[in-house]
Amino acid sequence: MQQENTQSTVFKGRQIERRAAAFLEHQGYRLIATNFRTRWGEIDLIACENACLVFVEVKGRSTLRFGSPEEAITAKKRRRLTKTASGYLQQHPWPGPVRFDVVVLDRGRFRLHRNAWEEQ
Repeated sequence: MQQENTQSTVFKGRQIERRAAAFLEHQGYRLIATNFRTRWGEIDLIACENACLVFVEVKGRSTLRFGSPEEAITAKKRRRLTKTASGYLQQHPWPGPVRFDVVVLDRGRFRLHRNAWEEQ
């Protein structure tokens, strides 16, 4: 039973990420990669907006019982995403600016937080 719940959650997460990618493309982003992984973690979406490389964390919550989606992106999570982004940049050097955005799905609507935190 637990495995079914985990698979269902992953499936829903991937669906949200696909919808978030379409949302970003509508905003003018160009998608470069999805689900980039290193030993530090995973970056949901990597995109380009103008000359800026953007690492995007996608969060959705079916209920606010455990807080808002934004609250799920803790300092620890940001550090892991920053390390993962560094791993991407080692493999794929980027000459321009880099930033971290967050896309949140809340009650069926997307919210975009540009430059959600600074690289450390």
